[in-house]
Amino acid sequence: MKLKKLLAETTMLLKSIPPDTTPPEIGMSVYRKVREFTGVIDPYKDIKRDSTRQALRLYPYLKSKVDASGDRLLTAIRIAIAGNIIDRGIDKDYNLKEEIDDTLQKDFALSDYDKFRRRLTKMENILYIGDNAGETVFDKILIEELKKKVLYTVRETPVINDATYEDAVEAGIDTVAGIVSSGTSAPGTILKTCNDTFRYLYKNSDFIISKGQGNYEALSHEDRPIFFLLKVKCMVIARDIGVGTGDIVLKGINV
Repeated sequence: MKLKKLLAETTMLLKSIPPDTTPPEIGMSVYRKVREFTGVIDPYKDIKRDSTRQALRLYPYLKSKVDASGDRLLTAIRIAIAGNIIDRGIDKDYNLKEEIDDTLQKDFALSDYDKFRRRLTKMENILYIGDNAGETVFDKILIEELKKKVLYTVRETPVINDATYEDAVEAGIDTVAGIVSSGTSAPGTILKTCNDTFRYLYKNSDFIISKGQGNYEALSHEDRPIFFLLKVKCMVIARDIGVGTGDIVLKGINV
């Protein structure tokens, strides 16, 4: 009975949302409703912890792939993108190790790697916008290869399996980067919902790395220098970028 009431209230909420609302904004509203109704702040907490522990078990394997590669930075980028498969918002079954191996061999559908590498040599500070818990371990691999000062951004409030401060620390991000909250509870970096600290950092950053589809949806039309790293998981994003579902992408804007 309680579930039926929640579904009914969520349906009414969805009907009231304007048609031009972005998926991250919709997700923010829906999960706020779920939190209010159930009183459960982080329903994915155990799933996130399990994803992180699974990824940490693969950490030595990931590092060995970087060590054995001819281009450590490019391999670390591929590994970071491979981690983007950890997404409970999509809820697709996957084998994490197979996903890594597939992504290391797959050609990029779109790659601005040369721009990424050139800009990296000129910058000392990087704002890295994270996505999902567990994926954070894969991000750590890339941060270690950037050889720069990095601020890693997490969600303020738990939403789906997106990484919060606690999730980032569990992955060991605090050993390689500073951690800052964006202030939002949306499954994407919707700037108008972010806190003043993050908006200042974002406005003044000359090198921004953005992980995942939610962040792409929220930031792809911005005028900041951003490199988007993601695995494309739906037709809407595929059409917007001009690639296919399942493709891997390193896309730079304003760079």
